[in-house]
Amino acid sequence: MNQWNVNGQFVILREDFNVPIRNGVIQDDTRIAKSLDTIQKLLEHGAKLIILSHLGRPLKELLPDGSIDHGKFSLRPVAEKLSSLLNKPVFFANDCGGPDTLSKRRSLNPGEALLLENTRFQKEEEKGIPEFAEKLAALGTFYVNDAFGAAHREHASTATIARYFDKDHKAFGLLMLKEVENGQKVLKQAEHPCTAILGGAKVSDKILLIQNLMGFCDNILIGGGMAFTFLKAQGFEIGQSLCESDKLALALDLLQLAKERNVNLLLPVDHVCADSFEHPTSIQTSPSPNVPNAYMGLDIGPKTTEQYLSTITQSRTIVWNGPMGVFEKEAFANGTATIAKAMAEVTRQGAFTLIGGGDSASAVKKFGVADQVSFVSTGGGAMLELLEGKILPGIEAIQGS
Repeated sequence: MNQWNVNGQFVILREDFNVPIRNGVIQDDTRIAKSLDTIQKLLEHGAKLIILSHLGRPLKELLPDGSIDHGKFSLRPVAEKLSSLLNKPVFFANDCGGPDTLSKRRSLNPGEALLLENTRFQKEEEKGIPEFAEKLAALGTFYVNDAFGAAHREHASTATIARYFDKDHKAFGLLMLKEVENGQKVLKQAEHPCTAILGGAKVSDKILLIQNLMGFCDNILIGGGMAFTFLKAQGFEIGQSLCESDKLALALDLLQLAKERNVNLLLPVDHVCADSFEHPTSIQTSPSPNVPNAYMGLDIGPKTTEQYLSTITQSRTIVWNGPMGVFEKEAFANGTATIAKAMAEVTRQGAFTLIGGGDSASAVKKFGVADQVSFVSTGGGAMLELLEGKILPGIEAIQGS
């Protein structure tokens, strides 16, 4: 992208503007703000910018009459926010490659941007239909993929479209480049000791991740709901805690694999428990890995937090994917908050810290340290698959011939 002469040329830019919108108001503009470097660079070099993005799953949430909810899933509020952030007009087409797109494209001047309506209003998008991708590709001479959050999807505007451009006319955007480089820094250039912190609800969501991390990590710290499947598999009482009973054998296999690979896999030794998730009337800290029968574990306890901090402070590379508990509720936020602040501290001391998107990204933002870690990914699912060692279609389509 840096070598291109885009002055007066149509450049198609795929961004990930899949942001939360409520009643037409954007609730979190992080993904839009992170796209600005790429957009500004292209506009400053005189590109006529055609921007593509998706928003939500409109074809999965149809109105009662079977039609698309255009109001809920329109990208028009994104065009307005982007215009405000850039401090210049961003034009909006109310279709994606149709008559309005073509009309407004004809009027576009160098240094101007046109955002097209939600790509997922078209059923051809998620199916990766070549005819739709070719139609979009015809809108520009160059193609830039900056949508890391959708890089794991084989969709028309993220992967199929790139195959209509040769290697001299397609590239990663600046954000996508950072995502890939930082992911590879963990996968292939990790300084040791290397530690992975994993949370979230289900072991089944993280099987491939855990297996791949064991190939290069020295430590794996487990928290969140997924910890209870491991604990129950070892014979501990977990009360009413979340558990995947059909994954107990898998949990034991993963523990055995860690032992064989000399990976220090740590599980909680105490918990903050409550008698209810929604409306707790009794909260207590269990002194051991066992959870009282009528309670559920909703955060790691103080002894676990101290143990995890000891490992974190000695690490030189750390990747974090998934919270330690239900951090959205103050009573169960301490474990996740403490980990977040520790990540900032070890970064200050020279460690490389990668926050793997999703809830972990929300956590570092909530606890005020998002700008104090090495890198916060914008793509939870995409970063997860990258760290699992998978080849992402959106990346392969750019790097291929």
